Amino acid sequence: MLHGFLMSQTVWEPVAPRLADTGRYEVFAPTMAGHNGGPYAGTWLLSSSVLADHVERQLDELGWETAHMVGNSLGGWVAFELERRGRARSVTGIGAAGGWTRWSPVKFEVISKFIAGMPMLALARLFGQRTLQLPLSRRLATLPLTATPDGISERQLSAVVEDAAHCPAYFQLLAKSLLDPGLLQLADTGVPVQLVLCEKDRVVPASRFYRHFTNFLPAGTRMTRLDGVGHVPMFEAPDRVAQVISEFIDDCRRPEREVIDPSAS
Repeated sequence: MLHGFLMSQTVWEPVAPRLADTGRYEVFAPTMAGHNGGPYAGTWLLSSSVLADHVERQLDELGWETAHMVGNSLGGWVAFELERRGRARSVTGIGAAGGWTRWSPVKFEVISKFIAGMPMLALARLFGQRTLQLPLSRRLATLPLTATPDGISERQLSAVVEDAAHCPAYFQLLAKSLLDPGLLQLADTGVPVQLVLCEKDRVVPASRFYRHFTNFLPAGTRMTRLDGVGHVPMFEAPDRVAQVISEFIDDCRRPEREVIDPSAS
């Protein structure tokens, strides 16, 4: 389970135990390189490929040749990178990033949103948790995360602020993303894929950002819609997120997998 940009493994805390407690899965949710608590990246020009390198080494240490990959935002991009290397049994992309070419306008739209958040990030680095005491700070901090400010608890939001304030990958990934293309080999994807579309996603709204995926991914890709949630739905709807993950993985494990198009609401 791979987290999004500026975040850490803590975003999966509402969902990972729900999957592990079923007794049907082993769950690994690492913090990726260059993020708060993650390994040292070892390079200034950090990219999705470098992040995938680190995750691959961790999979090797676990003795996992392959795994069902679940990624949110940047984590979805890295999950597709790992699929290209033969490390994925399936891919579930939740608000996945990387659905663009080198000069796609949507890529620069996403990057501009993170640049627009720079003042808030600077305040978080200077004042830490006290930033959330400023007027409108909670509203601004939750805009890229949840559909409503009440969709995330105080403890969870504090963890997000802590992660963002201690993420050296911020400038590195933005700089490399300006130069790099996104996911260009989706047509060669050789495993089942589920794209989870979040209705209130303000970072990568499905109406514009999923055309690249739907145009190039193989036929049979499952499209699942989560109504009423933002870009990081694990905070607002952990039960629903766990359900769409487990149902898809269970379908992938059946000898004769039926491709369906469910709508989770």
